[in-house]
Amino acid sequence: RLVFSATDLGYASPAEPATYTVTADGPLTVPTAPAVKTAAAALPWWTWGLPAAALVIAAGLLLTARRRTATPAPDPALTDVPLQITGLSKKYAKSVDRYAVRELSFRVEKGQVLGLLGPNGAGKTTTLRMLMGLITPDEGEIRVFGQAIRPGAPVLSRVGAFVEGAGFLPHLSGRANLDLYWQATGRPAEDAHIDEALEIAGLGDALARAVRTYSQGMRQRLAIAQAMLGMPDLLILDEPTNGLDPPQIREMRDVMIRYAAGGRTVIVSSHLLSEVEQSCTHLVVMDRGRLVQAGPVAEITGSGDMILVTTAEEVSEPLAEKVAALPGMGSAVRTDDGRGLLVRLDGATTSRLVADLVRLDVPVTGVGPHRRLEDAFL
Repeated sequence: RLVFSATDLGYASPAEPATYTVTADGPLTVPTAPAVKTAAAALPWWTWGLPAAALVIAAGLLLTARRRTATPAPDPALTDVPLQITGLSKKYAKSVDRYAVRELSFRVEKGQVLGLLGPNGAGKTTTLRMLMGLITPDEGEIRVFGQAIRPGAPVLSRVGAFVEGAGFLPHLSGRANLDLYWQATGRPAEDAHIDEALEIAGLGDALARAVRTYSQGMRQRLAIAQAMLGMPDLLILDEPTNGLDPPQIREMRDVMIRYAAGGRTVIVSSHLLSEVEQSCTHLVVMDRGRLVQAGPVAEITGSGDMILVTTAEEVSEPLAEKVAALPGMGSAVRTDDGRGLLVRLDGATTSRLVADLVRLDVPVTGVGPHRRLEDAFL
């Protein structure tokens, strides 16, 4: 059996391309056509100048291409930084002043699960495609572990990605699909770490079944397992929870957290605020191609006037009503588990709230800001 497999994921290629020789089993015959003779015609005088003009044009194009494709030297200061984007811009095709991404800058550190958040059309996928060298930015620079990103850059072998869906051969098993994909990259089989990637993805016995029998959630997890082959230091996932139900979304969240727990970095784009809040440690918020806000999730969600009070005992409803009636309090409601209060301040300070709670004999164990990500951006 002879299987030819290929991949259009240029970022997954090795530094040295794999070379294969295919030999025919028998003699080959090549079709021929009879000769046709025509009388020679005199050439115009200007045709003799065409070769010289072509050489001049070719030399100019070659010099221009070399300037554009020259890769900047590595930055030693960024060797341990998974990703740094500086002044990144990309215009829409055939547009002079319409930008898909404009002047975008942010940095990602090791061990972070970074959420790239924004509405549809914010420029998230365009940013990820530039990050993987699939399209070239008009301005700015992307560095992965200190190396500038260009199409086919060797450092891209340290990046795994799932962008805009993954295609699988439906009649083959999940395991066979992963094996063929890795063979297409031309990299050694021992570098795949397939078992480790599959353990994180949690597909279990489904790997032996044909992909056509998979649910949407299983296909998504197989696609992420494919992105994790080789255990890349930087994992990029574009809308990985699309089409999943709540239990499957929760499983996907656990997959991302487990992967980053080993000191690797995950970048996930999404428009689901609640999911990003629960699975990500840091955020980059985009709108119309520009950076809106960036920072730790706790810092972004903790800047409102909602205070979370945790208690050693369950808070009764009458006590919550007493707190809500205090001067300077907008509202006070019990948390879902009953062992705390969500208090909205309306003029009072946090210290005043704590003093009032102590006076009411509330067994306070902690006080801190609380705001949902949805509240922070709407």
